Amino acid sequence: MPSTPPKSIIFFHPDLGIGGAERLILDAALALQSKGHKITIFTSHRDPSHCFDEARDGTLDVRVRGNTIFPATLFGRFKILFSILRQLHLLIAITFFGELARLKPDAFFIDQLAAGIPFLRWRWPDTRILFYCHFPDLLLVQNRTRWWKRIWRLPFDWLEGWGMKGADKIVVNSGFTKGVVEEIWPALADEKNRVHDIGVVYPCVDTKASNTEKANGRIDAGAKPEELWKGKKITLSINRFERKKNIGLALQAFHGMNPQDRQHVRLVLAGGYDPRVEENVQYHNELSKLAEKLGLRAATTKNMVTALSIPDDIEVLFLLSVPAQLKTMLLSSARLLVYTPTNEHFGIVPLEAMLAGVSVLAADSGGPLETVLDGKTGWLRSAEDISQWTEIMQRVLHQLSDNELHQMGKEGKRWVESEFSETKMADRLDDEITTMVSSPRQIVLELADLLLGLGVAVPLLIALYAVMRRITG
Repeated sequence: MPSTPPKSIIFFHPDLGIGGAERLILDAALALQSKGHKITIFTSHRDPSHCFDEARDGTLDVRVRGNTIFPATLFGRFKILFSILRQLHLLIAITFFGELARLKPDAFFIDQLAAGIPFLRWRWPDTRILFYCHFPDLLLVQNRTRWWKRIWRLPFDWLEGWGMKGADKIVVNSGFTKGVVEEIWPALADEKNRVHDIGVVYPCVDTKASNTEKANGRIDAGAKPEELWKGKKITLSINRFERKKNIGLALQAFHGMNPQDRQHVRLVLAGGYDPRVEENVQYHNELSKLAEKLGLRAATTKNMVTALSIPDDIEVLFLLSVPAQLKTMLLSSARLLVYTPTNEHFGIVPLEAMLAGVSVLAADSGGPLETVLDGKTGWLRSAEDISQWTEIMQRVLHQLSDNELHQMGKEGKRWVESEFSETKMADRLDDEITTMVSSPRQIVLELADLLLGLGVAVPLLIALYAVMRRITG
């Protein structure tokens, strides 16, 4: 039975692909649906062949709208502009054709794009709006070195903050992200101007699958991990091949161990890799050259079949494909997970590792400060001091007993199941939405804001019209 009266909650997400934001949105929708609420998700794009199962198999009510007028990009450019236009097209279409009214919404749940919030406030003055901020978009956008790119982004950066200002509740994925949001937009956290301050709702991991495996006998709490490479102790890194992930730190720390201590040890660098993404290709090449420079014997494979057949003397394995089943196999065999990004917004991989009973070594910044318990479920160390990372690797691989690691693994699993489960996420979201719906709405969009918004939008639309006329004319 739901703990609060069932509500009709409408989600808006621009593109239901297979990224971390999409996983969180689906988990949030499933969590609220488990509380008895009626959930509907609107999106401008969903490719059934490139999305999570819940977005296509009927588990959730997913509706694709607002994708018939504006393309996703124009020759691969202007993505942010067209994303906003597609969101507005979606909102206008489902409003004026009556589809949204028929759903009788009690609350809106929006993420990534805040541009549509003013429209929803105007058209649905009695329906509260929650905005989930994964991380400020203005800090995620790269390549602003040229002056015209900085000028181009100014109105969108302003629009992001202005739109968020209209939300009745802002929720973020970590205390770290909350601090960043409050620093960039101090007015959003001003208690005099907001009903509530910014809330934190952590992403969740699938603890039910872990418990099912244990019940079926596939996880023996006292058993040694299954060995993928017989006789090898595995240190594992799972990250996308992007420079901001700082994977080179794992290589340098591993190299810091004595050559004799690296015998019968393998560093596996696994993660998301798309040959169409230039940075993925370049960064993998850079890491391969770094391994060669450090004198580490390395190999690259793209699937588990070839990975299992690599020579025994390979010290570093680059594994460029990590589907869910393979990730489970790697975690079941690892003795230590190293998580190298600094100032990560949240970081789901450490949770997956701890849930699998694997200790975690992570940078002492960002999300891991809230997910890894130093000395209990893993270790937090400065990414600037490579020797500290080497020391932990040495300790885990050669000094700590299997029983000591097992006890730390049990503590990590208990910690994740108690604080980052689907149930915990459902409770936190339900509390946030219940409080929001029962609270009065403040007037935050003033005439000056509206005039400024029109002053930004009109020139952009004129410029877009001129560009399209020039291309088609």
